[in-house]
Amino acid sequence: MTPTALSEGAPDPVEDFLKRRKKATINDVASLARVSKKTVSRVINHSPSVRAETRDQVNAIIARIGFKPDPQARGLAFRRSFLLGLVYDNPNAQYVINIQNGVLDCIRGSGTELVVHPCDKTSPDFIDEIRDFVELQRLSGVIVLPPIAENRQLLSALDDLDVPYVRITAMPGEENTPPIASTQVVSRDRMGCRAAAEHLADLGHSRIGFISGPAGYASARQRRQGFDEGLTGRGLTLDPVLIVQGEYTFESGYLAGKALLSQSPRPTAIFSSNDEMAVGVYKAAAEQGLSIPDDLSVVGYDDAPIAARVTPGLTSVRAPIRDMGRAAADALIAENRKDSTIFDTTLIVRQSTGPAVLAFKP
Repeated sequence: MTPTALSEGAPDPVEDFLKRRKKATINDVASLARVSKKTVSRVINHSPSVRAETRDQVNAIIARIGFKPDPQARGLAFRRSFLLGLVYDNPNAQYVINIQNGVLDCIRGSGTELVVHPCDKTSPDFIDEIRDFVELQRLSGVIVLPPIAENRQLLSALDDLDVPYVRITAMPGEENTPPIASTQVVSRDRMGCRAAAEHLADLGHSRIGFISGPAGYASARQRRQGFDEGLTGRGLTLDPVLIVQGEYTFESGYLAGKALLSQSPRPTAIFSSNDEMAVGVYKAAAEQGLSIPDDLSVVGYDDAPIAARVTPGLTSVRAPIRDMGRAAADALIAENRKDSTIFDTTLIVRQSTGPAVLAFKP
C-alpha cells in the first residue's frame, strides 16, 4: 500500500482538508502525503534524490489542495532565492514591458519569479538602492537594461555582491573602452538602421531628418552609426541642421518633428530612433497639414505594437525585444550559460514611406 492509500470506506483526509477552506502550506502537503517536510521541499525543487513513486504522490497532493510554493521560503531552504531582478531606468515603457514579458515567458512554470525594480540613475543613492534591493530580495540573478547596463559603477557593485547578472545592450562589452566582461544579450542596432537609411535613399530621399536617442545611450550611438553607414553606402550624408536629439518619448519626438519640419527646405523623410518618437512626428506632420507618406516619409525603430496600429502603418526596424528578455532570463537559470547572445535587427516596411518625388512639397 502506498503512503497515501486508503482502506476501503475510510474518509479521505484531502477532502476533509478542502472542506476547511484553509490556505495550503508545505506542512499540510507533508502531512497529507505522509512524508517529511524535507521530502516535499525536494520534490518542489526537482531533486533527483526522490523516488518517482514518492514524487508522484507528493505532486498529486500539491495539485489537489492547490499548494503554491513561496519563492522566498524556497530560497531560505536552499540558501538562495528563486527570484530574478529586472533593474532599469528607461523612459520607453513599451520596451520595458516587452523585456518583462520575455522574461516571464522563460521562467513560467519553473518556480522562479520576477521582481521589477525601476530606479533613477541620476540619484546620489542610485548604487546603494540597487545594492539594498539585491541583498534584501536575496536575488539569484539580475537583468540590467540600458542605459544602466553600461554603468561601470553599478556593474562593479553587482560583482562585489557576487550575484549573477546579464546586460541587455546594443554594444557588445568587448567594443567598450575599456572592455566590459559580462554575460550579455546584444541587439545589432546598426544593422537595421543601415537598412533603414538604404531604404530611404533608394526611394530618392536625400534631405533626411534624424531624431537621435538620448545622450549616453549605447543604442543611440549604434543607431546613428548604422544610419550614417547606410547613407554613406549610397553617397549621402546627414545635414547637421537636420539632426535633433530626442529622449525616446512621444513628447520629444513631437517637438523634434516640429523643429525639423520648420526648416526650409524641410526634410522629405524623417528617421526616428524609436517608435514612440516616430508617432510624435506623425502628430507634428498632421498639425502642418502634411500627409504621410505623400508629403513626408517616416521610419521608426523597435517595431513596437503601435507601429502596426497607427495609420498609415509605420515602417520600422524590428528588434526582437521580447526574445531578448527571454534569452536574458534563460542565461541566468540555464545550467549551461552562454556568455553572449546576439540578435539581428531587420527593417519592416509598411505604408509610412514613399518616393521622395511624391513626398516633397516646399
